[in-house]
Amino acid sequence: MVPRIPSSDEDLLSECEVETFRSSGPGGQNVNKRDTAVRLRHLPTGIVVTCQRERSQYRNKQIALEELRSKLEALSQPPKPRIPTVAPRSVRKKILDLKRRRTEKKNLRKRPKIED
Repeated sequence: MVPRIPSSDEDLLSECEVETFRSSGPGGQNVNKRDTAVRLRHLPTGIVVTCQRERSQYRNKQIALEELRSKLEALSQPPKPRIPTVAPRSVRKKILDLKRRRTEKKNLRKRPKIED
């Protein structure tokens, strides 16, 4: 699913659920009394972005929108194709030798068969 990224901030905000809350950490009265932190939840994709860096709610909202836009762009990029790698013949031979030795060692641990 490739989300369509709106070009304007207003259109992107209309697709989001905006929540404001009190930020944590140092800052004194501004932190304790003002709801400056912003949480944006992009409803079509479910991506959540929070920002509480600045003292201004407006600035935090702008930063959160930039982060959301970058996350949406990263989501719209197709994944890089996997390049299969082949183990060299010497490595395959070494693995088989180790398996053979392990099998022999385990067989030595078994109880010897008693023949009548």
